[in-house]
Amino acid sequence: MSAQADPSGPVTPAAPVGIDELLERVRAGYTRVDAQEAYAASAAGALLVDIRYQALRERDGLIPGALVVERNELEWRLDPTGSHRAAEATGHDLQVVVICNEGYASSLAAASLHALGLHRATDLTGGFQAWKSAGLPVVPGTAPPHG
Repeated sequence: MSAQADPSGPVTPAAPVGIDELLERVRAGYTRVDAQEAYAASAAGALLVDIRYQALRERDGLIPGALVVERNELEWRLDPTGSHRAAEATGHDLQVVVICNEGYASSLAAASLHALGLHRATDLTGGFQAWKSAGLPVVPGTAPPHG
């Protein structure tokens, strides 16, 4: 029995990419929103998702009505077809605004949600700090994450 050659040829690994270039690439795939746009989107039914870690939520507070989901659980909680989805993950057409502390991790998270088919996912430019600086509503950070 002879081995057959792979007709597509050898797989060449992609050249390494730095985080700044990666952010630029993923952000080119969707339109980010500023704090006022996120606030208006929320009022119109978009789901705000806070992925900041607990110490930051306790220190800086929470956005009223935002779903708190730890970053390492985000895809499982927002996949509308997943067995571990949050009740708020109602469908692939859901508008989601991901919020981290300063708007970096949320960009990668939004790109990951796009890969799951959540084509209206975006993130907040400047993150929670931009929200707070804009004078938008914040409550004390004592609420536990949604489980």
